[in-house]
Amino acid sequence: MKLKKYLKIKYLIIAAIIAVVGFFIVSIIFPAPVAPNYITTKVFRGNIEQTVLADGTISAYKQVSVGAQVSGQIKKLYVVLGQSVTKDQLIAEIDDLTQQNNLKQAEASLTSLEAQRTSKEATLRNYQLTYDRQLKLVNRGAGAQSDLDEAQAQLDAIRADIKALDANIISAQIAVDTAQLNLGYTKIVSPMDGVIVAIPVEEGQTVNSVQSAPTIVKVAQLDKMTVEAQISEADVINVKEGMPVYFTILGRLNQRYDGLSLRAIEPAPDSINTETSTSSSSSSTTTAIYYNGLFDVDNPEQTLRISMTAQVYIVLASAKDVILVPSMAIQGSNGLDEGIVYVVDSSGNAVERTVKLGINNNINVEILSGLNEGETVIISSMAATVNKSGSAMPRLRM
Repeated sequence: MKLKKYLKIKYLIIAAIIAVVGFFIVSIIFPAPVAPNYITTKVFRGNIEQTVLADGTISAYKQVSVGAQVSGQIKKLYVVLGQSVTKDQLIAEIDDLTQQNNLKQAEASLTSLEAQRTSKEATLRNYQLTYDRQLKLVNRGAGAQSDLDEAQAQLDAIRADIKALDANIISAQIAVDTAQLNLGYTKIVSPMDGVIVAIPVEEGQTVNSVQSAPTIVKVAQLDKMTVEAQISEADVINVKEGMPVYFTILGRLNQRYDGLSLRAIEPAPDSINTETSTSSSSSSTTTAIYYNGLFDVDNPEQTLRISMTAQVYIVLASAKDVILVPSMAIQGSNGLDEGIVYVVDSSGNAVERTVKLGINNNINVEILSGLNEGETVIISSMAATVNKSGSAMPRLRM
């Protein structure tokens, strides 16, 4: 009995092992079909735009550095930082003692020359009378020709002296005008309406205008600003003047400044100002190249400030109320403007379909034809499926 029981258990264990091995063999040779595992989305309708993204810097539409054209000590500053000023408003005054002395000296020189001319004119009249008398005597035969010649020489000499004095008087008058102008330069006025945005000097400071005009203040018009957008060399070839543009600032990320257009694109990068012939070839391969795109924006509340950072979007193309799918739904291409998508039919099968593509901003893509709103498209797949042609659909990207 014990032997029979032992053999029965042995046969049961052998049968179990054979069953397990057989199950694994059948599973490998005849795998069970994998149920489709899709990530899908609906075809929807909406707006789309293709943009170039650029970093921008905000600056004043017009800014002027008001300098001193004469040297001297700043006697008085009449403005403070942030103050609004009007055209010709007095901004600062430089000690004018030197300019006043120069004007007095120039006027004295002019007066002296004018007095000398008056004296010469009196001498001229006397010489003219002498010459006239000698001429009458010679004509009557009662005078000597030598006396007439001497009178003529004196007359010519005094006329030459007066002519030289006239030239000196003109020079002296110019000196007076220059001295008056320099005296006027000691009172510095605003060249335009605006706001004082910088005062790099202090009262009592001495400025020297011999080498370069020192800046007293900077005046800017802040009711209108200019944005300089740095456009990369890869994008600038697609950007044109007049394209729509909008931007945001760090302080108001949810507020979009739109309704603007690109005014100009600078023909060369800023680096051209410092580029040399020896370094230009080497720097061009190691430094990113950006071109400034310029556009203007009204700033009536003066919310925008100089040197603020702007996130600029230049609109290359846009469309409203069009058929859209995520860009990930495009699984292949039949050309520049055609793509392949997989649509889930009513039976749950993935069916290949060719669609005509429009604007693609790498997030969504416009479908010009081939899909209808509300259809279901696959944007990724976890396993291979079979399309209506019977061939295996390739594993879709995630």
